[in-house]
Amino acid sequence: MSLDLSVVIPAYNEEERLPAALSRIKSYLDRQSLEYEIVVVDDGSVDGTLEMAEEFRSNLARIIVLSNDSNRGKGFSAKRGFLAASGDLVLLTDADLSAPIEEFGKLWAAVRGIDGVIGSRALRGSEIFAHQSFFRELSGKFFNLMMRLITGLNFHDTQCGFKLFRREPFLPVFRDLQIEGFAFDVEILFLARQRGLRVAEIPVRWGDAEGTRVRLLQGARSFLELVAIRLRHGRRGGRDLKS
Repeated sequence: MSLDLSVVIPAYNEEERLPAALSRIKSYLDRQSLEYEIVVVDDGSVDGTLEMAEEFRSNLARIIVLSNDSNRGKGFSAKRGFLAASGDLVLLTDADLSAPIEEFGKLWAAVRGIDGVIGSRALRGSEIFAHQSFFRELSGKFFNLMMRLITGLNFHDTQCGFKLFRREPFLPVFRDLQIEGFAFDVEILFLARQRGLRVAEIPVRWGDAEGTRVRLLQGARSFLELVAIRLRHGRRGGRDLKS
């Protein structure tokens, strides 16, 4: 059976939030005119994340649960989930639902006629209902500035974990992904530009969730990953994306 949508959720130590997130996603999608599946990728969690996902799957056939042998990173998990997905559209979302699943309708409307849409916290019209700490917000703005300088991409917010892609045109992009950490979002958009794919950026509602999995060391590593993306892919051609 052909599916309209696959929802991919990378999850690391999310036993407390995952059940509520899965229930909320299921409840929302059941009200839409969509045939869907949910793909949970457990990234080597050391809590009960995998068991929670498996328990949910036992009650809903449209859930696929994948498990990494070790903690490989969000980028690795997102890639694995995307390649396992079978929907015409693939939504990447965080297990904490910082961008509420109800915002999917905005992305769904915007993706018609193009290849992908990314949610943004930085555009006019976005709504932040729970702010990050001052330091994390400042770090995010600095990361975006460095991302623009190093890669030449013109997006305002590459790191919002709410993105919708058409599966077929983005399959080669995800197969080529090499960044396993948090800068994988940038590599997706960089590779998409080189393939001439059309990606829009639209404002969404977003709120910081307590218990974030992003740590200072991971954030520092992301800056090095930006350089790696440019060195690895920077000599290939391609048109600029339109944001």
